[in-house]
Amino acid sequence: MIGLIGYGRFGRLTVKNLASEFEVLVYTRKADKSRDIADAGGRLVSLAAACAQKLIILCVPISAMRATLQQIAPLVKPDAIVADVCSVKVYPAQWMQELLPSTVEILATHPMFGPDSAAKSVAGYKIVLCPERIRPQRYTKIKQWLEKKGIVTIETTPAEHDRKIALSLGLTHFIGRALAEFGATPLDIDTEGYKRLLHILGVVNNDTWQLFEDMHHFNPYAREKRQAFLKAMVKIDADLEQTQAGNE
Repeated sequence: MIGLIGYGRFGRLTVKNLASEFEVLVYTRKADKSRDIADAGGRLVSLAAACAQKLIILCVPISAMRATLQQIAPLVKPDAIVADVCSVKVYPAQWMQELLPSTVEILATHPMFGPDSAAKSVAGYKIVLCPERIRPQRYTKIKQWLEKKGIVTIETTPAEHDRKIALSLGLTHFIGRALAEFGATPLDIDTEGYKRLLHILGVVNNDTWQLFEDMHHFNPYAREKRQAFLKAMVKIDADLEQTQAGNE
């Protein structure tokens, strides 16, 4: 059995993909979720019941991680594995090391897909794995199960993950939110490039503002990359203004 804590859109996707092979016990503070959890293949249980399992997956917002870890620390059994699915890794990995008992094993992960992209299948998508404190044989078993599902596994450190994700995810969401604020909409006279920009906007709009805020606030490299991008945009705009002034 697997314990899952938190039941948002990604939590539901996780239950659906695990339920065919495992009994998934779900704890959530959200009211009236028992029927939806059952439809996904899981079972609503108490926090203590979810924490009593050998593998516990945390599907909570990044900003709720510390409080959640403090809450579950006394309930998790020795020798359990606790995994997270946060889109940043440095701070969650540190918090798990700091707040969970030393007998508990830790696997920090970031599935590089979501309820929209992997609605039909997770095959072909990537997951980042940071084996922080886990025995090799247990880690290998999890890794092999993921690969059997067709998921591409990438092993790295939390710091290296956050450096790269600050660009590939943080900057993408920043551009998408800027397009939404700008008011970009479909046009009859458009280009393939513009359609791709609108695709980014659409993907971003399906995620919560909290996720966007958390991925920037809790990624130690996000501000640096965001500000470098803004600086580049200002420079390009200034270059255009200078060229235009010279032609007048």
